[in-house]
Amino acid sequence: MSSEPIIRGRLVYLMGASGSGKDTLLQTLRTQAPDSAGLLLAHRYITRPWQAGGENHIELSPQEFARRQHLGLFCLHWQAHGLSYGIGVEAHTWLEAGCNVLVNGSRAQLQQAQQRFGSTLLPVLLQVNETVLRSRLQARGRESEADITARLLRARELVNGINNGVSVINNDGPIDQATHALCHLLTTPGAVNGGGDS
Repeated sequence: MSSEPIIRGRLVYLMGASGSGKDTLLQTLRTQAPDSAGLLLAHRYITRPWQAGGENHIELSPQEFARRQHLGLFCLHWQAHGLSYGIGVEAHTWLEAGCNVLVNGSRAQLQQAQQRFGSTLLPVLLQVNETVLRSRLQARGRESEADITARLLRARELVNGINNGVSVINNDGPIDQATHALCHLLTTPGAVNGGGDS
């Protein structure tokens, strides 16, 4: 008889280019996700100051991160931009309890997530058209035009690299539309991998 725990929830693995609105969607879902979605948002553990802005993450020193990694306290972890990122093993407990767990994912680590979670994983790409994305990046005022062009190219490569197993949600309009589309994936039979409201 197998002692493996029964997984009842889905791990929603949210991806999107810089400027696609992932942080805004995550913040909105924290307060507006309907109970019917059964959604919990997993904080990422990052070796980045908590006051750096953007997502609501948990700051760890490199030493703390390495210690937790050594103890097996991350179900997913990776390195990017000189920082360490991790998703805590508490996500497994939430999935076993029947919750859907949303994580802020990285396209580069999608294969790791697929190998770790298998059919439990629901990969979702938050997508915006290039005109909207360029406008948002310009409005932030953080990058030069050359940097923005490079980001647009990476966003295009991200979309082109996505396979048919990924659900796509369009975020050109108000954030409420993307929020509804993601919750629709979790509450409507047959909606998964159907492209959401894109």
